[in-house]
Amino acid sequence: MFELLWLLLPVAALTGWWIGRRHPAAEESAAASSSIPDAYLQGLSHLLNEERDKALEVFTRMAEIDSETAETHLALGSLFRRRGEVDRAIRIHQDLVARPTLTAQQRIYALLALGQDYMKAGLFDRAEQVFSKVIEHDAHVEQALHNLLTIYEHEKEWRKAVAVAQRLDRLSARDYRVPIAQLHCELAAEAAAAGQLTEAREQLQSALKVDPNCVRASLLRGDMERERGRYRAAIKAYRAVVRQDPAMVPEVIDGLHACFQAQGAAYRLESFLREVLQHHPDGRLMARLAEVVQEQHGTRAAMNELTGWVRRHPTVEGIRRLVSLAQTLDEPIEPRELQVLRGLFDRLEAGRALYRCRRCGFSSRSLFWRCPGCKSWASLRPIHEECT
Repeated sequence: MFELLWLLLPVAALTGWWIGRRHPAAEESAAASSSIPDAYLQGLSHLLNEERDKALEVFTRMAEIDSETAETHLALGSLFRRRGEVDRAIRIHQDLVARPTLTAQQRIYALLALGQDYMKAGLFDRAEQVFSKVIEHDAHVEQALHNLLTIYEHEKEWRKAVAVAQRLDRLSARDYRVPIAQLHCELAAEAAAAGQLTEAREQLQSALKVDPNCVRASLLRGDMERERGRYRAAIKAYRAVVRQDPAMVPEVIDGLHACFQAQGAAYRLESFLREVLQHHPDGRLMARLAEVVQEQHGTRAAMNELTGWVRRHPTVEGIRRLVSLAQTLDEPIEPRELQVLRGLFDRLEAGRALYRCRRCGFSSRSLFWRCPGCKSWASLRPIHEECT
């Protein structure tokens, strides 16, 4: 496909030249006119022979002669970039930007292409400057801002990213509230790590104002308050997750448990888990409830509790935990068989993804707030599996 494009680009440019030649304003000497097709054929020959540097020289000279071939050279530069030959793409697009004969529209396209070249090459400072110039021209602003947002996120310049995302939210039909909230969370995490608690709280408040269902903001707030001994505030933040996204409740259990223990009320975790399970049966929550019941009331009570939940809502994690509990009691199943069953469940659990991206399907055992696959914010969700 790429080789076909390489062949078609010079042909398209040649066709454009013939059209331009017929225009009355394009009268030139016969010698100069006849040399242009030969040059394009020469460039095509270099491409066919994989002599791309020579072909680049030819097409660059042609751009200097005939401004009507600018679109062809834009396409040629973009093709170089897609093939990973970024230095050649930069050279073509830099040459086009420097030409005084380009129309305003062509110059904008050339700037956008050059900015993308710089991004591909990892020259983010240069790319930022180029996209800023595009925005100054008040043309293709949304595309330029989107590229700037990508740069700022990559460079972890979260404040600049927030400003760009807010502007995109006003301009674009796309909803940017979730990314904006996540960017505020990044700023909050940085502030908390630096001991700037007031700033961290303000950023988390901004995140929740933009996206009231931002689970990450509640988790960060809960962890921050718990680490500083403000257990009531931490519990309030953790409990907000139940309303925001019940599937994410397993992520707050450890924090809640620590808070309840610090208050001398560890028993409250049991009632909390029962409350959540009534409306959102989850295998991990079932297993955690069984663990709490075992600590408070013994193994037999834990088995009875878990058996009831698993019968109503069978899950891999619930069954695995039930087998583990049964192994500690005098049950009809032989211990060796139980050990085999438990080993199978452990192997199954070890290779099972716990989170999956709603946008691209990326799966992982770890929670990422920004998907490594498609770079979407807050798109990874816990995988809820039931036996059918």
